Amino acid sequence: MRGNFPILAGHPDPLGATFDGDGVNFAIASRHATKVSLCLFDDAGRENQIVTLPERNGHVWHGYVPGMRPGQQYGYRVHGPYEPEKGHRFNPYKLLIDPYAKKLTRHPIWHDALFGYTPGDPGSDLSFDKRDSAPYMPRSVVVDPAFTWGAKPRPNTPLADGVIYETHVKGMTAGRRDIVRPGTFLGMAEDPVLDHLTRLGITAVELLPVHAFVDDKFLVDQKLRNYWGYMSYGFFAPDPRYLHGGQIAEFQQMVARFHSAGIEVILDVVYNHTAEGGETGPTLSFRGLDNASYYRLAEDKRYYINDTGCGNTLNLDNPFVLRLVMDSLRYWAEVMHVDGFRFDLCSTLGRTAGGFDRDGPFFRAIRQDPVLNRLKLIAEPWDIGPGGYQLGAYPAPFAEWNDTFRDDVRKFWRGDDSMVAGMAARLTGSAQFFDHDGRAPSASVNFLTAHDGFTLMDTVSFSHKHNEANGEDNRDGHSDNHSDNMGAEGPSPDPAIRAARARRRRNMIATMLLSQGTPMLLAGDEIGNSQSGNNNAYCQDNRIGWIGWSDPDDAFFAFCAKAIAFRKAHPILRQTRFLHSQPRLVDGASDLFWRRADGAAMTQEDWDDPALRLVVAELRMASGTPEYVAREGALLVVLNAGEGLEITPPPLPEGRAWQRRFDTAEPELIGAFDGTCVAAQSVVVFEQVPAVPVP
Repeated sequence: MRGNFPILAGHPDPLGATFDGDGVNFAIASRHATKVSLCLFDDAGRENQIVTLPERNGHVWHGYVPGMRPGQQYGYRVHGPYEPEKGHRFNPYKLLIDPYAKKLTRHPIWHDALFGYTPGDPGSDLSFDKRDSAPYMPRSVVVDPAFTWGAKPRPNTPLADGVIYETHVKGMTAGRRDIVRPGTFLGMAEDPVLDHLTRLGITAVELLPVHAFVDDKFLVDQKLRNYWGYMSYGFFAPDPRYLHGGQIAEFQQMVARFHSAGIEVILDVVYNHTAEGGETGPTLSFRGLDNASYYRLAEDKRYYINDTGCGNTLNLDNPFVLRLVMDSLRYWAEVMHVDGFRFDLCSTLGRTAGGFDRDGPFFRAIRQDPVLNRLKLIAEPWDIGPGGYQLGAYPAPFAEWNDTFRDDVRKFWRGDDSMVAGMAARLTGSAQFFDHDGRAPSASVNFLTAHDGFTLMDTVSFSHKHNEANGEDNRDGHSDNHSDNMGAEGPSPDPAIRAARARRRRNMIATMLLSQGTPMLLAGDEIGNSQSGNNNAYCQDNRIGWIGWSDPDDAFFAFCAKAIAFRKAHPILRQTRFLHSQPRLVDGASDLFWRRADGAAMTQEDWDDPALRLVVAELRMASGTPEYVAREGALLVVLNAGEGLEITPPPLPEGRAWQRRFDTAEPELIGAFDGTCVAAQSVVVFEQVPAVPVP
């Protein structure tokens, strides 16, 4: 790119670098800066022109460069006070990434010049470093994000009918030999991946962070990487490591391919903190742009409020920070065509000076936004700040990760005492958390496993975490996983142990797919993927963290596909109203009835029995369900974590009968078979069907 561009006034809106066909408008927000310099680079990465943005409109600095084209590399140097005790850390020697950059050339290269101070003794963050960081920084790149999408509409699957698949762009593809471009967006969209997901019955993929993120210095020093990606520093730019040819259109091509297969794309996004960390972190963008505005600072403004555990917390009380987040979300929704977002540590986004506020600025902004409020919005309903655990407290249309579902299902099938009541609540949508303000059961995102924790195979193969490869002496990761090795720690050649583990995995998957709510499957669980007992593989960009495709459990995959198909075939299992044992106007029958094995109603004494290992639920369409909703007779769902027994199904009207349709003890017979015997450690479903006339 040539140098010596002229500079004109330009416009304060939109923020970022915007190509209009004739040139590029640059606009960036900083309240406390005294001067903003636009730095231009040639294709070899050499800084060949510095231009001062000539205009300031409120807190927005802007200028227009005629004749500039997409592909131009740039960055910013921002002048202002360096007064850490007052919250200001301006340092024009540090090249800054444009927070609105749509593309970055690469990742930062760790060097002491990246820091606004001179690293050294305690208190060194008060010093001022004059080394130029540009040689070690990525450059922002001007792009034209226009893309031809075609006329086919997005899948737009209702959340109640969805099955989400949480996966990682590289981990999904790196271990497959039939992928041409493994580890990239284009690799994710190749036929083998799409075929696998469609055969399984998935309706949406939830991708771990794809925004540009850093490999933390302490990981690089240990020859590890930030595999998961929860250290964002570019909220508009796809991470360069996932781009095969370096073009952002590759992400758009991936989304288009998923949509053609009827699969939605949900992004796991990290707006609660940035990769700049605390006061001893690097100066990459926000810190040097306007530290006191972009971050929540402690009473002593030298330090940061750290509700995230990652060193800093973005200040969404600031209108320009809130605008940054909203603009980022709209960009990914409108320009990149994603279908929804899962918000990492979402309690942080709802926290104000007075604590968590479900009606705070972020929630108000997103709920009134005509683009965003119709997307799938999923909260991780906790952080480490005060009052951070907020399961069930989020407003519609948010859904939430339900970790109580995960824990109760694991404990029930492990055989823990006093789990029947909890399991019953999870089976019916966790109404005590979600049945308020008109929310539906689909607000509960039910999961057994996620990226953070054991895989499903490891949940039944390890009683303890094994994170030695992370280099922290096995101190990292949760210690209480409600797991059970079932007789041997780790892989076992014993046929009995292997069979028992397979049965429990089937039971847990069946429980999730038979429960009210929105099921989420962790990628690889359907083929028996293991991480060798590592329950915190955030830094394992290798075969520990990747899905192992070389020896898939084909029988378990087939079971999962059948179980998903069974769920989709039965509207009773995916209702939009909660079941509260209310009589139905259509027939006077209760929409939910809890039974004992002998068919009698559960008593309080039964519920309080710590040794009970049986849940029997008679389910119908919920009371108040409109006539136009697809309906069916009834299902009798049996979860038996104890010994084998005989079930007495409840009586039915004349001309109707119970038929066993689903049995984890005989998974190959899913369809229709007779008998009321329920095997030990099994899930059985009986369906109300027309009785066969006796000749």
